[in-house]
Amino acid sequence: MKEIIIPFAVGISLFMFGMQIMKLGLNNLAAHKLKDVLTRFTKTPVHSFITGTIITMLLQSSSAVTVITIGLTNARLLTFSQTIGIILGSNIGTTVTTQIIALDIYEYAVPIFLIGAFFWFLPHHILRCTGLALAGFGCIFLGMDAMQDIVHPIRETGIFRDMVMWGSESSVIGILIGTVITAAIQSSSATTAITMNFMGDHLIPLTMAIAIVLGSNIGTCMTALIASIGGNTASIRVAWSHIILNVAGVIAFIPLIGFLALISTTLTAHPPAQVAHAQTIFNVVCSFVVLPFASLFAKFIEYLIPEKK
Repeated sequence: MKEIIIPFAVGISLFMFGMQIMKLGLNNLAAHKLKDVLTRFTKTPVHSFITGTIITMLLQSSSAVTVITIGLTNARLLTFSQTIGIILGSNIGTTVTTQIIALDIYEYAVPIFLIGAFFWFLPHHILRCTGLALAGFGCIFLGMDAMQDIVHPIRETGIFRDMVMWGSESSVIGILIGTVITAAIQSSSATTAITMNFMGDHLIPLTMAIAIVLGSNIGTCMTALIASIGGNTASIRVAWSHIILNVAGVIAFIPLIGFLALISTTLTAHPPAQVAHAQTIFNVVCSFVVLPFASLFAKFIEYLIPEKK
């Protein structure tokens, strides 16, 4: 068992550490303008959507954007209706992380990390923040490379074989696995990275991988729900709109998982990239379907969660 636990613990720790310091570096580059951008460029659902997409691409975390949005809503700097577009955009922006992870550049992980570390010791603020982001980027791939060491021992475990069998028979099982793992580790990107690693080593079928990634979209809502505790009505509405949008999208796509797998295999023969493309297609379709009805959806949430008396 230690040949599974130790490489996995080291790999997931490096991955999460890399995500955090990359986010910290990017955040330090843009944080001083973040609140101003969110409050100024969210006048319409389309503007909110574009803003949410770009900011999430920069911060590499949809959860961070959602939590910031809840904070601004709680402070009455944003209205609830302005936040719907931000949430839809953040779901697209987060796919950039997955597409980056899908790149097969493990051999460059150490040089990227070392370049980032060198930049960190330079005196200029922008170069230091860039170095932090690069070092984090390198750590992400070092972590994924470390997690590949669990492939052979985990393949021999009966529990894993049973899990693959159950997940292959029912997409709901895969979705539940993705939801629980993401809620526990508070990172849909980490769940997706683990899934892509398993796909790359042919441990799980593509349909199960897609189901797990869809589940991670539900599990990531836990962060927003926690952030809304003790907040005003508008912030609670933001959290629940995030949950309802993601859960409804996953339910709608359950019958389409096989079709999504077919499209992904048509786009690329690289297994990890197939998972990344499937997640991107899911998030883009869900966001663009809801965007024209953002105002109506906001009114629906306001009806479900009335103002506190």
